Amino acid sequence: MNDAAHPPEAAASRDFVAALRGAAPYIHAHNGRVFVVAFGGETALRPDFEQLIYDIALLHSLGVKLVLVHGVRPQIEQQLAARGQKPQFAGDLRITDAAAMECVKAAVGGLRMDIEAKLSTGLASTPMGGARLKVSGGNWVTARPVGIRDGVDHQLTGEVRRVDIASIRDVLAQDRIALLSPIGYSPTGEIFNLRAGDVAQSVATGLAADKLIFVLDSAPDRWQLADETGDAGQLPLGEAERLLAASPAPVSISAEDRALLQSALAAGRGGVKRVHLIGADPHGALLRELYTRDGCGLMFYSDENYESVREASIEDIGGILALIKPLEDSGVLVPRSREQLELEISFFDVMVRDGTVIACSALFPFPQNQMGEFSCVAVHPDYRRSGRAEALLRRAEETARKLGLKQLFSLTTHTPHWFIEHGFVQGRIEDLPMQKQRIYNYQRRSIVLLKDL
Repeated sequence: MNDAAHPPEAAASRDFVAALRGAAPYIHAHNGRVFVVAFGGETALRPDFEQLIYDIALLHSLGVKLVLVHGVRPQIEQQLAARGQKPQFAGDLRITDAAAMECVKAAVGGLRMDIEAKLSTGLASTPMGGARLKVSGGNWVTARPVGIRDGVDHQLTGEVRRVDIASIRDVLAQDRIALLSPIGYSPTGEIFNLRAGDVAQSVATGLAADKLIFVLDSAPDRWQLADETGDAGQLPLGEAERLLAASPAPVSISAEDRALLQSALAAGRGGVKRVHLIGADPHGALLRELYTRDGCGLMFYSDENYESVREASIEDIGGILALIKPLEDSGVLVPRSREQLELEISFFDVMVRDGTVIACSALFPFPQNQMGEFSCVAVHPDYRRSGRAEALLRRAEETARKLGLKQLFSLTTHTPHWFIEHGFVQGRIEDLPMQKQRIYNYQRRSIVLLKDL
């Protein structure tokens, strides 16, 4: 084929259109949702920090209601060093005396103004062109002192006591971005230095945010914890807690990241359904995490239906057709029309991941023969070889037993070995129910496979 027939520009255009269409379901799903995005002071020091700000602005343009929480640890270190002071810690928790608090105030004020300035950019030559973002902040966090722990007085280091959620909701309702710093105030007028992760967790829990996202300067997808997350870096909350408890000090996780991980798990326990941990990189990690099916970081989910197997409904027909059409075109499956699928939909099961049908199968009972046909098995290419077809088979076997069936059968031309590996044996056409024998397609020469239940 002549390469000139497919110039690079055309390929790039196709990739762009495909990516935009792939993101469309997430654009619709995230519109109007509340996301809390937290990032550390280390991220703000990166030379590509503006790229993250551009992506945050794009989220806002796509209809996401945003709360930003920033950290400030390295900026405090810089202020301390400039004044000839040494940082004091008990474990990984800073001890904030009066002199250190002056550094905290200077660091927070300077970084906050830098963030607001970047969010105010409106140059047409940048991705911020035409954004016109409005940012609001306030004394929304009430804090109390950490106090004396293990004999150490943490002085002006505090912890979150409560958050003025109503005021933050008012800001979001005005289509503004809420920006919070790791600072809290007491009813007696004191200022406390807080952990940014604790602030983000408290705000996300109070708002019942749809997502809490931690942008880290490290790479969460490379943590030892991520080794257990299977195909796409996603874990049920309980499993994440189990893994963390089983490995008290993973080498790949710093003390500060571990504290953020604890805040992430606390947010999940507090009702935030999806908590994401992603790395800060110039290649749009935030957008890839939110607008592609599998993302690029770690995600903990507390909602049981993030990936589930259930009976199919009429609303699933479009997703099922998208799965089986390529297999029909290649001759693996017998073609089904939409009308036929609508009539048969009650016999189908689907596996749904984040609202997308990623696998399906059907069980057609022949009660007079105490047999059932396990058919129309299809798995999205991104999720094959991961046990999902086997999970559908187990569900079909359970359903068949409840119906009083004694045997399953399948007809296949392309995948007999998969069925044999899962307990089927080759049979004869004469072993099929008479209704199936009458319509058996001798041109396809499908192999008959049987499994006793």
